[in-house]
Amino acid sequence: MVFDLDGVLLDSEQVWDEVRRQVVADLGGRWTGEATGAMQGMSTAEWSRYLVEEMGVPCAPDAVAGEVVERMADRYRRDLPLLPGAVEAVQAVSERWPLGVASSSPSGLIRAVLAAAGIADRFSAVVSSEQVRRGKPAPDVYLAAAAELGVPAGRCVAVEDSANGLRAAVAAGMTVVAVPNLHYLPPLDALALAAATVSTVGEVTPELIEHAVSEHRQAPESGRVEPM
Repeated sequence: MVFDLDGVLLDSEQVWDEVRRQVVADLGGRWTGEATGAMQGMSTAEWSRYLVEEMGVPCAPDAVAGEVVERMADRYRRDLPLLPGAVEAVQAVSERWPLGVASSSPSGLIRAVLAAAGIADRFSAVVSSEQVRRGKPAPDVYLAAAAELGVPAGRCVAVEDSANGLRAAVAAGMTVVAVPNLHYLPPLDALALAAATVSTVGEVTPELIEHAVSEHRQAPESGRVEPM
């Protein structure tokens, strides 16, 4: 099983949005309406470049990324926004299957969150989009997580919340469980890609996973997404 982090285990998508907005304002850029959705799933290199090129932040992308990530780390040190049931879900499914994380957050931030939540030892693979060529919706981070787990992607189940994340996991060939982010609801066409949809991550149980895999196997081939 491969979990996304932001929006699945952490109620953090809006925190990223708040921090990026403030950094853009502080550094002299201009936020646009489509920026929030556009950056969901992007790797650090991709969203920092986006802030410079599209938001007009007059700094090098590396400097912008460093400022955003440091402010995120500071927010997490003060208050780690774990979603209700996240730790319990991880503990339950880790008793049955090896676990991985495939996240757009930087590697250091992912590992710090897992350690603070007391679940770092439950994960055999931790992969950030900064370690692969393309961020979500490309399947790269999910394919890398499957490789690190030592299994074909088609034998993995992904748990995702965002449109780009759902598309990335399906493009990798994984069975997908959707936990829609209430702050940024995915469109219906993205949700339709999931084999199962639940309201909260606490509903992700071994029984649900088995049901999702069964549904995915019965789905017509024409409804599946080919890897990018």
